[in-house]
Amino acid sequence: MSFFKRDFGLITSGVILGATLVFGQMVFADKEATKPDLPLEDLRTFSEIFGRIKSSYVEPVEDKQLLENAIRGMLSGLDPHSTYLDKEQFKELREGTSGEFGGLGIEVSMEDGFVKVVTPIDDTPAAKAGIKPGDLIIRLDDTPVKGMTLNDAVDIMRGKPGTDLMLTIIREGEDTPLKINVTRAIIKVESVKKKMLEPGYAYVRISTFQSRTGESLREAISELKKENDGKLNGLVLDLRNNPGGVLDAAVEVSDAFIEKGLIVYTEGRIPDSDQKFHATPDDMLKGAPLVVLVNGGSASASEIVAGALQDHDRAVIMGTKTFGKGSVQTVMPLTNDTAVKMTTARYYTPSGRSIQAEGIVPDIELKPVHISAIEDAEFTPLRERDLAHHLVNGDEEEKANAEQNQADKEKEQPLEVSDYALSQALNLLKGMTILKK
Repeated sequence: MSFFKRDFGLITSGVILGATLVFGQMVFADKEATKPDLPLEDLRTFSEIFGRIKSSYVEPVEDKQLLENAIRGMLSGLDPHSTYLDKEQFKELREGTSGEFGGLGIEVSMEDGFVKVVTPIDDTPAAKAGIKPGDLIIRLDDTPVKGMTLNDAVDIMRGKPGTDLMLTIIREGEDTPLKINVTRAIIKVESVKKKMLEPGYAYVRISTFQSRTGESLREAISELKKENDGKLNGLVLDLRNNPGGVLDAAVEVSDAFIEKGLIVYTEGRIPDSDQKFHATPDDMLKGAPLVVLVNGGSASASEIVAGALQDHDRAVIMGTKTFGKGSVQTVMPLTNDTAVKMTTARYYTPSGRSIQAEGIVPDIELKPVHISAIEDAEFTPLRERDLAHHLVNGDEEEKANAEQNQADKEKEQPLEVSDYALSQALNLLKGMTILKK
């Protein structure tokens, strides 16, 4: 038994389902050897129910609809990520790897019959409207979500760019449901963003893992190094609220910082699902300290990166426990232009950890808080230099100029102090740099 694979991220109808995927064609060399033992009694029950629906249901139902519903139920009953893709859904899945699609810009899953927000994607209508990880969507406009399949909900969330959709959500800490209006748009996801936090200390944000994410990361780090005389003292890699995506991209991102050894491996029941990915001899930071920010919205490919860097002691993982999506889905095209997306393997970190339903536990846990700068402080403590007739230090004027120059640089590139996790990551980088020196 063999199948040919191509990795890609799942982007469907404006809703990204964070996943590690392979795309394959199942080829059976020996049909007799793979023929399953059919449970005849259960098949008789199925046939009887099929007949009862055909003869007694309040409205006529076509055979095709009944069989398709049976297939969907058979797959959805396995786990939240296995599903049947009709022609339109399969087409959207194949087109989704470009990083541009229409919809709201949220990554979702099903939980207790409701649509659960894993994370909103950066700079999308959902993120701008204030949708948060963990929100439970209970209504789409006036339509209750309870009883829908995830595909049904996705179909409603799709629509013409510029049209509105009212989401009724339940949020932890809120006494009553919230109504949030979101305007649909063409979502263009820029997977890698960069900036300097302070001289020598850089920040790179990866929002999703697309086919070019690894290449974009290397370009971003190269540009940041050029801005700092060819060297960085440290880097913050932000994977918060990153739902995952392309497996190969996660490997490439990890490989940018790891010089040797295993990055990730997968194991399943069929031989072709067993794969190992190794690092190549290149660390773009040349050993400079690295801090990775994660949270409950970091899933799948994000967890591959965090797990690999943690196991190799290459980075300090900071934040909150990750989502825990540790399985691989294979998309298997069928003969009628439809497909089956089925979980076929689990992935493991280099040390052999399966994070399925467990997640990555950060080295330094940070509780979500909000901080802000104190403006127009009423009182500044006196220093020796402020006293009248103080003794003059011979280097005082030179030091004063240096302090003023540093203050001017910080004004040019201010750190967003409201991001508590980022400010703590920067402080940690500085401490690691001092200890390394």
